[in-house]
Amino acid sequence: MQQTAPRRSNRERSEDTRDRLIEAARRLFVEKSYAETGTPEIVREAGVTRGALYHHFADKQALFAAVAEREAESVAREIETGALDTTSATAALIDGGAAYLNAMTHPGRTRLLLLDGPAVLGRRRMDEIEDRHGNRTLREGLHAAMEAGALRSLPLDALTGLLAAAFDRAALAIDAGSDADAQIKALNGLIEGLATAPAPAPTPAPAPASTRQA
Repeated sequence: MQQTAPRRSNRERSEDTRDRLIEAARRLFVEKSYAETGTPEIVREAGVTRGALYHHFADKQALFAAVAEREAESVAREIETGALDTTSATAALIDGGAAYLNAMTHPGRTRLLLLDGPAVLGRRRMDEIEDRHGNRTLREGLHAAMEAGALRSLPLDALTGLLAAAFDRAALAIDAGSDADAQIKALNGLIEGLATAPAPAPTPAPAPASTRQA
């Protein structure tokens, strides 16, 4: 007797519909751009109704925000995985940075997060998304390195923002055809330049008076 597949719950069906909309929207936003993609195309690509789209998302911008959030989540996971087997806090920053740049080579990701994201959602909202994901991992790495005494103690939020901007600029350059190794080398130099300087050699104590030459 043939067994029937178990029926999915309403929640499972709802989550599946939402996932299909996000995946379809991502494909179209990358292929055509956000501006050139209409909601009728998205629902057709996802195989759902317009009602299903507006049940999950207020509008196309809200759907784009969900796409950006998912992309940023993926980037953060890759950073955390890339920095798992490091031997020091500074090495974790370097390995995490390399993992970030590698994650951003996923087709369409640089455009979605670094170009269309700020244009569609605004800089502040994109910063909020990044602060929950990629920038969070960078901030945690910098904090750990400072706590370990591996990096100079500097204003954490300001340093996170500046380094994140440098990594984003490198990702854009690589996407445009720049040499990835050169970008990574330059970024590693920035991180290594923040390392605490080795302690100066102690000044030799003066020789006892009895051993000095007359």
